[in-house]
Amino acid sequence: MMDVARRAGVSKNTVSLALRNDGRLPEGTRERIRAVAAAMGYRKNPTIANLMVQLRANRTKSPAATLALLNANADREAFRRHPTVPSYVAGCRRRAEELGYACDEFWLHDAQLNGERLNRILHTRGIRGVVVIGLMQENHLPPQFLSTWEAFPCVVTGVRTREPSLSFASTDQHMLTLRAVEQVLELGYCRPALVLDRVIDRLIEGRFTSGMLIAQQSLPAARRLRPFYAVREAHQQPGLFAEWFRKERPDVILTLYHDVMHWLRRMKVSVPETVGLVQLEWRADHPEWAGMDQHNDITGEAAVEMVVSMIQNGERGMPLFPRATFIDSTWVNGKTVRQVAPPNPLK
Repeated sequence: MMDVARRAGVSKNTVSLALRNDGRLPEGTRERIRAVAAAMGYRKNPTIANLMVQLRANRTKSPAATLALLNANADREAFRRHPTVPSYVAGCRRRAEELGYACDEFWLHDAQLNGERLNRILHTRGIRGVVVIGLMQENHLPPQFLSTWEAFPCVVTGVRTREPSLSFASTDQHMLTLRAVEQVLELGYCRPALVLDRVIDRLIEGRFTSGMLIAQQSLPAARRLRPFYAVREAHQQPGLFAEWFRKERPDVILTLYHDVMHWLRRMKVSVPETVGLVQLEWRADHPEWAGMDQHNDITGEAAVEMVVSMIQNGERGMPLFPRATFIDSTWVNGKTVRQVAPPNPLK
């Protein structure tokens, strides 16, 4: 399975999902991976497959222990109404259940909660480990919970934290952006550009920008466009984006914001006829967009696997060498891009 993953350019977990025809992956991705597997002569081992079916069927429904899902977002209801966070939560809950764990939710910004009180609650409820979800504006955790990070196995989803530095699971934004650029170049676009809030890029240590810069190295200097980082300012001053657009003249934009579509429409710029758009965090609520599916639910699953491993190994407290698990993304075709030039028959 690992050989298939390498050939298809995806993770081993993504191959597993595709071979099980899991609906969490786009149909095109499933078909492509199955085609790669077939070409390589991959076949399931029927003995192992049957054993796994029996293990899943016989798995106890009673949780052996409980994990804490800590909502670190400023919004108390982020687990349900944030555009991204619920996907992490769904993955955490799914994998926890598969491993025999229940999940309890807590909000870190609750004025009545601090580390000492949270620790008492966690111990009373028999909670063994902690997954932190929802950090979106900064990578610092509230200092009043220092005793929690010291007392329990803890893993963060989405970002690397500083002060404290904890192990984390995240999308590989660098590779995501690099592959997104490769996709649009294959479609025939010549001048890809990045539109991104500088706060978000700093939060994930510049991995979106680094992916773009590496991808641009294959382009002539005149086609290495300057990114647009003033996204927050542009909501108040739309002229900032328009000025950047006229100066850089991109023919395809990679972004995290559906607002870019509205900005272009106000400028009478048509999508995809004049400019293509790629969503770097493709979501099912905008299926018409092309983009990269980050599989944030798989990131949630990975975080749970990490914290359960820590529990089983008797690890707790802030690690001397925090570990990172990066999850791959997949391209999703959409109506916001088009084939600008015929595909290269030699590729």
